[in-house]
Amino acid sequence: MKYIVQFIRFTVALTFIFSGFVKMIDPVGTQIKMAEYFSEDVLNLPFLTPWALEISVMLILLEFVLGVWLLIGYKPGFSLKALTVLITIFLFLTGYSALYNKVTDCGCFGDAVKLSNWETFYKNIVLFVFILYLLFNQKYIKALWGRKVTTGTAYSLSLTALLLMIYTIRHLPLIDFRPYAVGKNINEGMRIPDDAPKARFKEIWYYKVNGKIKEFGTDEAPWNIKGAEFIDRKTITLSEGYTPPIHDFSIENETDGDITQSVLKVPEIYLIISANPSGISRKAKHKVNMYAKKLQKENKQVIGLFSVIDENLKNDFDFPLYLTDATTLKTMIRSNPGVIKLNTGTVVEKKAWRDLD
Repeated sequence: MKYIVQFIRFTVALTFIFSGFVKMIDPVGTQIKMAEYFSEDVLNLPFLTPWALEISVMLILLEFVLGVWLLIGYKPGFSLKALTVLITIFLFLTGYSALYNKVTDCGCFGDAVKLSNWETFYKNIVLFVFILYLLFNQKYIKALWGRKVTTGTAYSLSLTALLLMIYTIRHLPLIDFRPYAVGKNINEGMRIPDDAPKARFKEIWYYKVNGKIKEFGTDEAPWNIKGAEFIDRKTITLSEGYTPPIHDFSIENETDGDITQSVLKVPEIYLIISANPSGISRKAKHKVNMYAKKLQKENKQVIGLFSVIDENLKNDFDFPLYLTDATTLKTMIRSNPGVIKLNTGTVVEKKAWRDLD
């Protein structure tokens, strides 16, 4: 019995530690996911959206810390009860996503490991069962070391996790799993291999025949049935096919049109990025403009990629502004604003506005 308990204990603990860590190095990514859950077309809790980052930090910290505490055997009773509450919350969120196809990527393992909604839900069911099993057999869970060492380790790792998240929020993720990470080429990320699987669809036709509405496949050609009356048509996706890592990247404005490909051919260009221009602080605007002027004096090309553009923004910044999808910009860089340096479409440098010199 005790060997089974230890196996399950370490499995649950390491799963929560890994899940917490990959989100801990990018808490803004979790904030984006939480904001999706709070939106009107999902849980309809928009009043929580302004607190999405704080809620994300709390959940990530709980996930990582409780995993560590279970692993080292610190307060196992409390840890398991808290994990039961946490996994129940995760079960609800992922179950809701799976049933109603909402928030198609829950971000449960950050950007490190991608799971479908149903895979994530089933994973959480297994964890829920494991945690309940441990809860009823917690007498077999002992501390790995003495009381002082265990307590010191528990709280020092908890503090380290919190400080790491604060640093990451103010700067950039320590490890970047996204398709715009340093070293990635945007053109390559948009390429679809010749042998990539294609999306498959099935057409369903609804015709009224002899006063009754019936369902037909395309091969049955119901339009050829004498007296048949068309009612409706639906398209069902049988398989999604291949989606490239980068599939929604574009740069355009009313004056220049779409300049995406020309930008990706430039030997050296700096992109100043903001998914939320109205949220840029006065200090950040000043620092970004000073940085842009410095680059321009060195004859470096600088452009802004914003989710929206208006006259006030044009007056606020000393470089040309272009439109790019907000979700794409959030994926490209977590800082608002942030800077990406491209060499012929390859990301060679990323900086948060606080780190500009």
